[in-house]
Amino acid sequence: MRIIINKISNKLFKDISPVLFIGALLISSFIFAQDNDEDVEEVIVKGNVLYSDQVNALKTPVPVLDVPQTVSIVTDDEIEERGFREIGDIVRYTTGVNTSQGEGHRDAVVFRGVRSTADFFQDGTRDDVQYYRSLYNVEQVEILKGPNALLFGRGGTGGVINRVTKKAVIDEQFGSINLGMDSFGASDLAVDYNIVSGDNSAFRIMVHSDALESHRDFYDGDRLGINPTMKIQLSERTTLDASYEHADHERYIDRGIPTENGRPVERFKDIVFGDSKRDNLTTLEADIFRATLSTVFSDTSKGNLQVVSSEFDKMYQNYYASSYSAGATVVTMDGYYDSTSRENTIISGNLVNEIEMGSTTHTILFGGEIIDTINNNLRYNTYFSNTQDDNEVFNITNPMDFTVNAAGQPSTNDYRADLKTKTKSDIEVTSIYFQDQIDVNDNLKLMIGGRHDTFDITVTDVKNGSAQSREDKEFSPRAGLIYKPKDNISVYYSYSESFLPRSGEQFKSLSASSAALDPDVYESSEVGVKVTISDDLSLTAAFFESEQTVASKDDVTGEDIDIKGLTVDGFEAELKGNLTDKFSLVAGFTAINGETSSGGEPREIPDQMLTLFGTYEISDKAGVAFGFTKQGESNIKNNKPDLVLPSYTRFDMAAYYNISDDLVLRFNLENLTDELYFPHSHSTHQVSAGEEKNVRVSISKKF
Repeated sequence: MRIIINKISNKLFKDISPVLFIGALLISSFIFAQDNDEDVEEVIVKGNVLYSDQVNALKTPVPVLDVPQTVSIVTDDEIEERGFREIGDIVRYTTGVNTSQGEGHRDAVVFRGVRSTADFFQDGTRDDVQYYRSLYNVEQVEILKGPNALLFGRGGTGGVINRVTKKAVIDEQFGSINLGMDSFGASDLAVDYNIVSGDNSAFRIMVHSDALESHRDFYDGDRLGINPTMKIQLSERTTLDASYEHADHERYIDRGIPTENGRPVERFKDIVFGDSKRDNLTTLEADIFRATLSTVFSDTSKGNLQVVSSEFDKMYQNYYASSYSAGATVVTMDGYYDSTSRENTIISGNLVNEIEMGSTTHTILFGGEIIDTINNNLRYNTYFSNTQDDNEVFNITNPMDFTVNAAGQPSTNDYRADLKTKTKSDIEVTSIYFQDQIDVNDNLKLMIGGRHDTFDITVTDVKNGSAQSREDKEFSPRAGLIYKPKDNISVYYSYSESFLPRSGEQFKSLSASSAALDPDVYESSEVGVKVTISDDLSLTAAFFESEQTVASKDDVTGEDIDIKGLTVDGFEAELKGNLTDKFSLVAGFTAINGETSSGGEPREIPDQMLTLFGTYEISDKAGVAFGFTKQGESNIKNNKPDLVLPSYTRFDMAAYYNISDDLVLRFNLENLTDELYFPHSHSTHQVSAGEEKNVRVSISKKF
């Protein structure tokens, strides 16, 4: 704890920036405003209003109806009802996004055609280490689509996922226990307990433990998460939330199966092209400290200051199929060992103030952020004894045998013999952003703003004894127009930009040629309509398009030039809520088209996606649910239309029974028809085989 405090103190005194000014203003305002007795209403409605008053995705208290952007929200109740255990489960039922394999060791999402492993946030702050995120301490998950640099900074080029964590609750004592298991052999336990620790304080602890199993041989693992959190009401207007989270994860890595003639090899569906003795393995240990100070200055002004200090140690090593010829009985295998340690210090603050100017109302957001990151990474290639290289040919057997190669020679691999890269990256980011949400009249709203980021990175190539640095200063604008012909209808247009530095999402490398180039810039526009049909039913529909501009150099003159990168356009619609008192529905449709810089078809963009999940209440005690996802055909690689993942439809069912008012029994039947499907592929010969039919039983007790 003292190390964390010292890190924060050093950072505070090292940088003089608007964030520190905001912090000082918050503290001084707390001192002088303790005795102000005006009442301020906080808008906190799960699923309809983003958790802005608890430092969330949109910062200002804006109902989803008035956000000029497509937003999908999944609450903790919905997560429990549908049996979701991973971010990927949520993405499967969300319009405009689909999953990527992530090499079997990390969350990876394709936001409107743009793949990302780093556009993840927790309570509005960056959470970009590559790992599978748990849901045990989540209040709701917010998926915002389109570039989001104004609120989140670099990245966010296709969209972002923000997890809002559960906080301690003052003046209430409650708890819950959730226990589940499935037919694969997996089990999970989650405990949540909130106690009143004083007149103005509360303590809450959340714990989860998962034993992981799947339909694939050798796959297993376990996850442990512990998250104590405390809330202290420092005054009527000022609240401090402090939390610590520890995560300890381990799981098998499954990189999938090869393809032949442009399609996954179905006869290999039960073969794991990895080591049966756990050489395919990923581990994660993380410690995250978070403190948030929230102050309401008046009925028209509030502020937030958040400090996050985190340490992550991540390792993954694996074999995977790198080459395969149609009809062959042998396969070429490759692999690597990769280790990353990352330390983050994030200080962010914002002020929100509502001002009347004539006949207009302005909700003004001003904020800043400092990020200090140190990232150490190293990678070793596999080194096979016979080839003295990272590739070796083996017979295809079930299970695979890596002790003898295809020529019958004994084979061994040394994961520490061939160091490919070793780097240390130092990243400093300073940001200032401003947004004005203008209520022109009852029918017309405007939103305009921008963010200035200074992104400074130095990557030291420890292996080769060299270093490259680059500083980017980028301004990202955002504008929106909302017209409300009725209180329950909004028609909107939005424009936004974001950028991605040349060091990429994970800061592992920066070559001399990359250091000389500007970041990629993403521009996006969207026009849509949102209708609140009733208090419990809403409809959204939007057309969108985005274009990537890539900095490059002319091959002849060597001059800097800009070329068009990935372009995407599409349509999405979602109906969500209660159709009747007994029947609720979430249904979504997405159609996307894309084009690469060379004019070909991009990877991982299904031409169409259709999702539906409906729940019917049979009685006060019981209900049933039915869901399906249909994903159209998609390319495995850019500009390779003959290398595809086939379309598929997956059906799910669920049922629940209220044994008593505080005890619920749930059944989830996944992939009801036992469909053989291939949801994603990392590369040509790494196609994931989707989950077979699985039955999950869980019981929840509240007290």
